Amino acid sequence: MKEEEEGVKASKASEEEARGESEESEEEPTEADEPRIGVYVCHCGINIALSVDVEAVRDYAKTLPNVVLARNYIYMCSDPGQALIAEDLKAGRINRVIVAACSPRMHELTFRKVCADNNLNPYFFEQANIREHCSWPHVDYREEATEKAKEIVKAAVARVSLNEALEEKSVSVEPAALVIGGGVAGIQSALDIADAGFKVYLVEKKPSIGGHAAQLSKTFPIMKSVSTFLAPRMIEVGAHPNVVLLTNTELVDIGGFIGNYEVKAKKKPRYVDERKCTGCGECEKVCPVEVPNEYDEKLSNRKAIYLPFHFAVPPVYVVDEENCALLKGKCEASLEDVLEGKAKTPCMSACPEDAIDFSQKEQEISFKVGTIIVATGYDIIDPRLLPEYHYGEYPNIITGLEFERLSSASGPTGGKIVINGKEPKDIVFISCVGSRNKQTGYPYCSRVCCMYLCKQAHFVKEQIPDANVTVLYQDVRAFGKGFEEFWDEVMKEGVVYRRGIPGEIYQKPGSERVVVRFEDTMLAETFEIEADLVVLGVGLRPSDAAEDVIGMLKLSKSADGFLLEAHPKLRPVDTAIDGIFVAGCCQGPKDITDTVAQGRAAASAALAYLVKGVAEIEPATSEVSEDMCVGCRCCERVCPFGAIEYDEHRKITRVNEAICKGCGCCVGMCPSGAASVRHFRDKHIYSQIEIYTS
Repeated sequence: MKEEEEGVKASKASEEEARGESEESEEEPTEADEPRIGVYVCHCGINIALSVDVEAVRDYAKTLPNVVLARNYIYMCSDPGQALIAEDLKAGRINRVIVAACSPRMHELTFRKVCADNNLNPYFFEQANIREHCSWPHVDYREEATEKAKEIVKAAVARVSLNEALEEKSVSVEPAALVIGGGVAGIQSALDIADAGFKVYLVEKKPSIGGHAAQLSKTFPIMKSVSTFLAPRMIEVGAHPNVVLLTNTELVDIGGFIGNYEVKAKKKPRYVDERKCTGCGECEKVCPVEVPNEYDEKLSNRKAIYLPFHFAVPPVYVVDEENCALLKGKCEASLEDVLEGKAKTPCMSACPEDAIDFSQKEQEISFKVGTIIVATGYDIIDPRLLPEYHYGEYPNIITGLEFERLSSASGPTGGKIVINGKEPKDIVFISCVGSRNKQTGYPYCSRVCCMYLCKQAHFVKEQIPDANVTVLYQDVRAFGKGFEEFWDEVMKEGVVYRRGIPGEIYQKPGSERVVVRFEDTMLAETFEIEADLVVLGVGLRPSDAAEDVIGMLKLSKSADGFLLEAHPKLRPVDTAIDGIFVAGCCQGPKDITDTVAQGRAAASAALAYLVKGVAEIEPATSEVSEDMCVGCRCCERVCPFGAIEYDEHRKITRVNEAICKGCGCCVGMCPSGAASVRHFRDKHIYSQIEIYTS
């Protein structure tokens, strides 16, 4: 209460001072005049004022060169705080603005807008961070914090005196979007953009959209069949007039910049005419080749000509190029005879629509888009990284995704939980397999594992009521709406949860059963459990498919290997590249609910550019002096965004401002000093250094 009273008093004092100084009449300057700086020191409630003597900083600012006024206010970011700056600008008292407050990441754009709205170039504004860089880290050292705040303000004054007027540029935006990945996130993003009236190119490297979600049986905690909500959305995407669905397609190259991305892709042949195929399945019946079925996690076999799954979109058969007997030269007919019309394969003879076409070739596709959404999804962590679990050696040790197929009505056993031809009676689920483990390289929590094991334990008790079900866990993270309640209900069904991760699984001599050895950390004792089936709750990892996309788009990855967002709180679907957004598990592990939400968020962000039709380009970019450039191309080699272009005729480099992010790598590498970054030139840096050495 005392701090709040002091804050109110400070606010009233600031307002009185502001009113007093606003009555002064001064000649109105222009931007070209000698710098006339106004310094505004923020209390930030008590965030700054508790550790820093704000009035002392204000009074010190008045003594600095080119500072013509200084004020303090309890919340500079508030409307009254912004009004103080606006009033001084309108009255012509100042032509430079410094706000000593929080991080520029919080309110730099706020104060730049105040400047722009009052006819001052926004790049004549500077924000001095005296909260994160001063008051917060030095909360117990008020006197020292105050002196440091003065120095921070002094450095800002030295810098803003040298700032130049920069003008924002804009580029037109192609009214189309690219969505990379046809999983839940990609489907949602594509539909939202298409429903808004814009063209969407949805690229999926597999023969059907749907992603891993199509392999799941039901969702937690409502236990609703995935196909009941996923299939209609897939069909909607496939039939939408604004969606160009490119399945069985891989991206080759993506160039350009915000609003004008040029995309090249290659569409692999299906060897089945999509316009003719009715999905009758006659071709599949006569195909002699059987291979492991990826959709069933290789727990069953499929033919070399196949439909990916029963609700695939497009609902068209595809020939497995790697295993087709004809394409491998092992069919009863030769490829040459088939192409010349002299012979037919069994599948061609069986097809009533004459839809099978082995003359199809790989197609090269090019198109232009304004924005891009990356939704490349996830892969599961390979449990072989934990050899003590013997996955792949014992047939009754399976992954959670394999269990999903076993428990699905469309799975290899028709939804019956059967292992080694028998119904298991003792089942152990193990959480955090691969995740939260520095040795595997995946130290993060995968978020969904606790709950999908809970769901699968429920499946077992529902189908085999007398089964003994044990879940071994590190922690149960029931983070979502209704998750905790669902977990409680599952435990009431008789599922036993024991805290402790197994150190070893071994096969019982002379038996198909295995023994799980673990330490119960609640009892501090070691136990062994015999099991007919062990289900490994494997975590999620970044998709292998994302690597090529990352290289093409020059995207960054966070320490966990997932795509890095621009800001985890304020810009969770943006990337460092304007016009490129992330959605779903390519950004980090998440469940279907959060994936859908992020897919919609990414679509909204992309639509902001598409609807407006133009995109503003940040002017604080690099530039190369043509007079000083020697054409060594060092800058071109280090630019992480590919913004440097070499002029072969003039033997110099240029910067594409639409791509450049002003990171300064080129400046550090340039041996001739030809490269510089607007708004962060050498003179700015040296001026701030010299105030401490003079």
